[in-house]
Amino acid sequence: MNIDSIKNGIVLDHISAGKSMRVYDSLNLDELDCSVAIIKNVKSQKMGRKDIIKIDNDFEIDLDVLGYIDPNITVSYIKDGITVEKKKLALPETITNVEVCKNPRCITSVETSLPQTFKLVDKENHVYRCVYCESRIAK
Repeated sequence: MNIDSIKNGIVLDHISAGKSMRVYDSLNLDELDCSVAIIKNVKSQKMGRKDIIKIDNDFEIDLDVLGYIDPNITVSYIKDGITVEKKKLALPETITNVEVCKNPRCITSVETSLPQTFKLVDKENHVYRCVYCESRIAK
């Protein structure tokens, strides 16, 4: 298989195998007017298997969303065919409008204009709690 390199754009590498479609949907990549290559189940010495997404355009990426989905993702920014910046992600301390609180008694169930905000409470187990009702979400 041959996937061309990109001249200007972004490469999302080291995505855990099987998570590329969630990244694609969460970043709304279907709305971009450019080429997006999703390479799934690539052999990796470091990870065994991984996914890669190549975006042939430069745009603003929500790094908190990526860090929440998979903190191992590496984001590389490409200019004129050369990597000019590489970012390693981590779990964000707070996430907003990435998940929805499942508690039917939460104020966000009634007041739909409120942001769905969660704070990281257990980094090791990837556990977040709703800032309004303390309901827990775990990945």
